[in-house]
Amino acid sequence: MAEHRQPRHPNQAEARDPHAVLTLLGTGTSAGVPLIGCDCATCTSDDPRDTRLRTAAVLRFNDPHGTRRTILLDVGPDHRQQALAHRIDRADHILLTHSHVDHVWGLDEVRRYNALMGTSIPVIGDARTIDEVRRIYAHIFDRARNTNDSWVADLAAVRIAPGETLDCHGIRATAVQMLHGRLPILSWRFDGPGPLFPLVYATDVNGIPPDSWRHLMGTRTLVLDGLRFRSHPTHFSIDQAVDAASRIGAARTVLVHMTHDILHERDARNLPEGVEFGFDGLELR
Repeated sequence: MAEHRQPRHPNQAEARDPHAVLTLLGTGTSAGVPLIGCDCATCTSDDPRDTRLRTAAVLRFNDPHGTRRTILLDVGPDHRQQALAHRIDRADHILLTHSHVDHVWGLDEVRRYNALMGTSIPVIGDARTIDEVRRIYAHIFDRARNTNDSWVADLAAVRIAPGETLDCHGIRATAVQMLHGRLPILSWRFDGPGPLFPLVYATDVNGIPPDSWRHLMGTRTLVLDGLRFRSHPTHFSIDQAVDAASRIGAARTVLVHMTHDILHERDARNLPEGVEFGFDGLELR
């Protein structure tokens, strides 16, 4: 088996690193890998890169005042496990791509960050996503209707339109519209100091609208949906992802949201230069 980097926990030296780090918290599809009840080569693999929690990421960086900041990119049902594994203890912003179960069903866990930080957390998405999140998490956003006043997350819902930008403590985040089948969703472009940027995070994608290409040009680091080799109606296949990556021209492209069809060690050999499979815990700098 080829050598690979193990996930590292942030320590005091890393906390002083002025450069941003994007950590892939999960790289699996909605069912995760191993798949329940499956004994295929990937699901029984002893390579840790073939164990994939639901796709999500965390961007950590120092703001202009030297304070360490954290942006969560989606908060799926594995978030508690991911937070413990990577010692996440705050969330300054939560940026959502869309409201499917594997991307938002961990929002209840962020109440712990509220307790640690003593403040509300902005959760940001397009209008459809925010409306769905408010419906799913009525106990959070309509707390007065709860029968018992229990411990719930304190979230400030923020709607953003495609093409709009926000300042995340010195990092500029731009909402970029993509297509997930027939569903319009968001990807995110980040601009800031350091070798990681410009960074584009684009999961659950199978189509790029013409007007969105302008937000992808100049990308240095690209995290892109690559479900499997066979075609799929709502996700890029590996070949489609490679083609999109070639057009975008990032120096480094990392594929995520992979099914158990992908066996890391075997299939990574077939990827072109500059494109690689992500794995849980991979740090991009």
